[in-house]
Amino acid sequence: MGEKVAEKEQKLRMKRPSRVDPEFKHEVLKMPGGETLKICFQCGTCSSGCIIANYTDSYRPRQIIRLAQLGLADRLLPSETLWLCAACYTCTDKCPQGVEVRDVIRVLQNLAVKRGYIPKAYREFARNILASGYAYDIPSFRVRKRAEKGLPPIPKPKMADIEKLADVTGFLELGREVSEE
Repeated sequence: MGEKVAEKEQKLRMKRPSRVDPEFKHEVLKMPGGETLKICFQCGTCSSGCIIANYTDSYRPRQIIRLAQLGLADRLLPSETLWLCAACYTCTDKCPQGVEVRDVIRVLQNLAVKRGYIPKAYREFARNILASGYAYDIPSFRVRKRAEKGLPPIPKPKMADIEKLADVTGFLELGREVSEE
């Protein structure tokens, strides 16, 4: 999957030049988790220790950080590569400068969502959570298997609580936008 994503993104970059947004890095720096963006000096330790970078040429935490520092939001936020992070915090643990790399990537993912860039899988998760309370539809055969093995039924989520939480966090509005697409 990663190689196809990288190839598609490379074609997009070749079609249109990137535009520098000088305010973008300041937007990142103001958000909780984004404060350490400015202290990265691009040593590459985050990428060399990244478990995802070991399996794909398209994902490099260092490159993501650099694009954010340069204000290349139009290149970074629509990128599906941004979503490949395993959230293992290895990059953060290994950074000699103390850059909270994973937290900066989370901030960038949140900004991508705010601007409408949500990968298809996450859109599906959002739809399912708002419809059933679970990230994916639980197949009827799984329910039967649980009963056959004497396991208790899967608990029914309290949809009123989920809707209230989704409303307070803005997820409900996001879910409506996702459903309309």
